[in-house]
Amino acid sequence: MELSHDRPAGEHRPGRNGPDLMRRLYYIAAAVPRRAWRQLTSMRTALVLLFLLAVAAIPGSVLPQRNVSPEKVRTYLDTHRQWGPTLDRFSFFDVYGSPWFSAIYLLLFVSLVGCLVPRFRGHIAALVKVPPKAPKRLDRLPAHAVVAESPGTEQDAQRIRQVLRKRRFRTAVRRDGDVYEVSAEKGYLKETGNLVFHFALLSLLIGVAYGSWFGWHGNRLLVEGDDFAFCNTLLNYDEHALGAQVGENDLPRFCMRLDKFAATYLENGQPVTYKADVNVQQNGRSTEHLLQVNDPVRLDGANVSLLGHGYAPILEYTDKYGKTSQSTWPFLPSDGRLTSGGVATFPDVNINPQTGTRDEKSQVGFSGIYLPTVPSDPSVNSSAFPAENDPRLMLQPYHGVLGFDAGAPLSVYTLDTRQIEAGRLTKFGDPLMLKPGQTGTLPDGSTVKFVGTAQWISISIRHDPGQPIVLGGAIALLAGLLGSLTGKRRRVFFRISPTGISAGGLPRSDYPGFAEEFAEIVRAAAPGASVPEQVAQTDNVEEVV
Repeated sequence: MELSHDRPAGEHRPGRNGPDLMRRLYYIAAAVPRRAWRQLTSMRTALVLLFLLAVAAIPGSVLPQRNVSPEKVRTYLDTHRQWGPTLDRFSFFDVYGSPWFSAIYLLLFVSLVGCLVPRFRGHIAALVKVPPKAPKRLDRLPAHAVVAESPGTEQDAQRIRQVLRKRRFRTAVRRDGDVYEVSAEKGYLKETGNLVFHFALLSLLIGVAYGSWFGWHGNRLLVEGDDFAFCNTLLNYDEHALGAQVGENDLPRFCMRLDKFAATYLENGQPVTYKADVNVQQNGRSTEHLLQVNDPVRLDGANVSLLGHGYAPILEYTDKYGKTSQSTWPFLPSDGRLTSGGVATFPDVNINPQTGTRDEKSQVGFSGIYLPTVPSDPSVNSSAFPAENDPRLMLQPYHGVLGFDAGAPLSVYTLDTRQIEAGRLTKFGDPLMLKPGQTGTLPDGSTVKFVGTAQWISISIRHDPGQPIVLGGAIALLAGLLGSLTGKRRRVFFRISPTGISAGGLPRSDYPGFAEEFAEIVRAAAPGASVPEQVAQTDNVEEVV
């Protein structure tokens, strides 16, 4: 008799019909997000994301950032024309605002929240619950002892409980007929510290995010003697960055003036002190402040920090028609001895007073190097000391078109190289070496006088509302780390029965000194009891709890 394997028409194989397939697809669709969420909220994933965040922050420390120094970013792009545009395309000059850094940041935030909330609920439940019942066989615990062979009573159970409570154990006494059990537990500081540590890490992320959204900062250069050259508006900043929720009208109103700056140096040129006397007008009051490194001036809504200082040569230029112009030009230091470089420009000179027209190649500029202390070796073009012991100013005159009318952004510290390369701005005579008070003459009869110098300081003005959150988080992080390292969770059990009193102990974490502590507890609970020097070890102590 042959068996036919053909199925009747209309009959489908089990599990292949429509409802079963849809149910299976539904289970798969529900399981994938659940598995992905479980993986994202695991502590291993949080550690990996934390490591990735640290690695992603490295370019922000190595490369110049637009929100801190856009001038340095432009210089880097001009110097590295091959790699610069590629790095810029992937936001390496704006790391902390880039999509990839924000993605890691948000994933770490979600991972920590998803990981900590269930652990926090479980920890609270463990703190509220009473210690568990004693295992049936105390002699299988890592530490155990026979306290007494004489019959125990309820008074013994209460006495042992008081001994454990004095040692800050959480205790519970249970009775089963003539048998009393005392369960004690201690050492939740470890898990508490662990949770505090990770919640503190979460608060650091919140503080940094809050500060970046509602904070702002800017940099400004102040020249000594200028009458309130800086008032707190965006137009007066050399560099600035506002948070996503901050507008120009949210900036606090104040004005600042640099009255005096003094610096002291060691014999090798290393700076010892920077002290700046500043005057601040805010809320209708004028106040004097001493600004130093790592000692900011704290104003209403902003902190002012001292970043650095340098020299600003004062030049007086007299054109061939006798018109005199005088200006102060900050030079930027290029080394620790304050060898400084910069430019001085005079665009509105050489205008014929009779016709009112400007001569061809009438604009004048100077590219200069300032040496606070001229070196003894004439071949060395760098300062011998940062203080002004024997200053010199080297100037190379230029005339032609400075490029101010082109509409393109220009640096105030260099001449427009595009005009020089195009031949519209050319050298005008030989270089000049001037002492303070000396005058140099140019080929057309015009003169330039080195009047002297004024000192300048660079300041950082910042408001970061996330700083208190970050500070509290950092303190809590250290406290939590200390608690997680010092906390030792352990359990101790006593059984008081008509046949005697026995005890057992169980460390829930690595605790080398538990045997000694257990011996002290037993001696305190029943003086004269013998405690074995060697304690038995079990392969899996979780089974006896």
